[in-house]
Amino acid sequence: MSSNTIAVTVHRGSGTSKELRTETFDVPAYDNQTVLDVVSWIQQHADPTLSYRFACRVGMCGSCAMMVNGVPRWTCRTHISKVLLDNTVEIAPLRNLPVIKDLAVDMDPFFDKWVAAEGVHHTAVTRDDPIREIDTSGESRQQADAGIECINCSVCFAACDTVAGNADYLGPAALQRAWTLLNDTKDDGREKILAAVSGKGGCHNCHSMGSCTVYCPNELDPMSAIAGLKRETMKQFFGGRKSTATKQGQGDA
Repeated sequence: MSSNTIAVTVHRGSGTSKELRTETFDVPAYDNQTVLDVVSWIQQHADPTLSYRFACRVGMCGSCAMMVNGVPRWTCRTHISKVLLDNTVEIAPLRNLPVIKDLAVDMDPFFDKWVAAEGVHHTAVTRDDPIREIDTSGESRQQADAGIECINCSVCFAACDTVAGNADYLGPAALQRAWTLLNDTKDDGREKILAAVSGKGGCHNCHSMGSCTVYCPNELDPMSAIAGLKRETMKQFFGGRKSTATKQGQGDA
């Protein structure tokens, strides 16, 4: 390997085996080269069987996310010069998701968590009803807006140690989506959302380690969203107990 090349170790997997195998490629070094450029060069010039996923190349879709030196990143927005260690780099498929082939992972479990967290819009109105007015300056709207730029790249899911150790955990992206909808005055699923995120695998499984917030490429704050869900579910729980106790007291009277 010369100073004009980069030693790239690729951790490759397949759906038939949980074990990853490694291969190292010498890749020419160029100015302004991204990690995705490096992976593309390997596929185009060294090994055409290498599988990976990308689309926009400009940080809009998130589909190119991979582990780079053990850290989940958008490879299209990560310059190789920023992650080189002694002119070497290691690239692997995203953690916490099944590997389809090589660097491409199965995103279905990630999106299944969104559905389980009630991360879908709930409405009680129809197209015939008037459009609801939204107070854009209100605290609730600001809380909703804070997480609305999530593009489902799964970087936070791969960064989360709780996800790694607890298969039932909904994960930071799904919980952040639930928090966004909980604060959206156009959404009518408050009870469903709180029931979903307070159950098995819900927000109270979060250990508040903060990796989701640290590594989010869009600089969102899933940890704070999860903290908000914890507060709201506890308010509901103790509020429900208080109501029950009041009814019992009235009955005793």
